[in-house]
Amino acid sequence: MLRQTLAIAAVFFGTWPATAQTQGGGASSEVAGGEEEPVRTVEEWNLAEKTRLAISGYDPVAYFPEGGGAAVKGKPGIEFAYKGAVYRFASEANRERFKAEPRKYEPAYGGWCAWAMLDGEKVEVDPKSFIVRDSRLFLFFDGFFADTRAKWQRADHDAEEAKADARWKSISGEDPPATVEETPKDAPDGEK
Repeated sequence: MLRQTLAIAAVFFGTWPATAQTQGGGASSEVAGGEEEPVRTVEEWNLAEKTRLAISGYDPVAYFPEGGGAAVKGKPGIEFAYKGAVYRFASEANRERFKAEPRKYEPAYGGWCAWAMLDGEKVEVDPKSFIVRDSRLFLFFDGFFADTRAKWQRADHDAEEAKADARWKSISGEDPPATVEETPKDAPDGEK
């Protein structure tokens, strides 16, 4: 009862995500029924300041094999807001996949560079530089002097992931998502 009262008050004052989808396929959000939501400190996430757009508008599902395995820009008319972040999708099907398992498709470390997170630093990414492994999306900085994705791939992924997870937890208070399913070994390992 208290949770319902708080939710109604939060929606009224604009601090809780709405549950209804907007007209025309615009942004929407919903909270999974009966499940405890993980801690979210959206202030720590790599989001566009005014729009709260994540991954510079790239479709988070498109990175995964079921979404095509490539970095693809989402369409402004196909959006979904989840726990303070707005995601765009290349197709309605990808939006529905995301809505069914949002924690699976959200980027690791709030969308910051996975390599930089080893040192607890929040560094912008190139959305086309990524790795999908163990049902997680890792994004990387790729600039003139540094290709952090290549550095990550030359090292021990499991050790890097554990260290970056710990740093992200200390920054944001968020635990990494549980592995949903093993990504096939022959799945694409990102673009450049």
